[in-house]
Amino acid sequence: MQRLYDSRKRILITGGAGFLGSHLSDRLLEQGHEVICLDNLFTGTKRNIDHLHAHPRFEFLRHDVTFPLYIEVDEIYNLACPASPIHYQHDPVQTTKTSVHGAINMLGLAKRLHCKVFQASTSEVYGDPSVHPQPEEYWGNVNPIGIRSCYDEGKRCAETLFFDYHRQHDLEIKVARIFNTYGPRMHHADGRVVSNFIVQALLNKPITIFGDGSQTRSFCFMDDLIEGFIRLMETGPDVTGPINLGNPGEFTIRELAEKVIEMTGSDSEISYQDLPQDDPKQRRPDITKAKEVLGWEPKIQIEQGLERTIAHFRELLPELKVVHGV
Repeated sequence: MQRLYDSRKRILITGGAGFLGSHLSDRLLEQGHEVICLDNLFTGTKRNIDHLHAHPRFEFLRHDVTFPLYIEVDEIYNLACPASPIHYQHDPVQTTKTSVHGAINMLGLAKRLHCKVFQASTSEVYGDPSVHPQPEEYWGNVNPIGIRSCYDEGKRCAETLFFDYHRQHDLEIKVARIFNTYGPRMHHADGRVVSNFIVQALLNKPITIFGDGSQTRSFCFMDDLIEGFIRLMETGPDVTGPINLGNPGEFTIRELAEKVIEMTGSDSEISYQDLPQDDPKQRRPDITKAKEVLGWEPKIQIEQGLERTIAHFRELLPELKVVHGV
């Protein structure tokens, strides 16, 4: 049963037409709130929110967070930013602007409205970690001038801004560090490993693994992550974060590829390619703080989450065949 807030709120979600933003919109509407979904549709898509346009408490606003916004809301979730290497490296200057100018604009709006503001940060702030698993106290090992820096350092700077606004202006902030997340509505061409593997397997194309496949990741299903978002936002002003949100279940990229091939019944073989620059060798969250502060931990197992994600991409298969020339 969904928990209900004490009263209806008017909630702004930047990046609301994206993978996570659209699922967050669903959950908040289910809880009885009004949702303003803001997106410039660079990586978000109208398809993700088509089912919501007729909803009486849903509003879509096409806007870029790098420009100021004047609106009246009760809470802000700042999710706007390309989140996959293919997308954030397409225009790295704009990626940094989205993280930094977007944070400044949303913090300024929250300051004027005296409202809570949530920052969707990332495990990428830890870089290629020398500490494993990664606790929130770890400062990271990030290359400040590499090809991933536009995203990594942009998100690190956004966290700095959030905490400086908190200290300087007593703003109520909530900062979540998101680890690898997957599920329906992922972009089929975003270059992220789960969507890549599923699409390649469904098309019976070679499964592309960068490196030897021994690098590890931890994957959290989107339903679990959205629950973590809402629990963090519901905490009192003494809880600021950063708090890791992700699944501590760790396995190799090769193991993931083999599982996807098995679950899709694919004839795909594995193709190994060179590892990209600054690609982290390990990534697994320490979620002790999330358990203690939020009473949160992932519930959905990888097989269950992959089954739902594969089903989503199967529905898109005719379109995917056209796009990929199959």
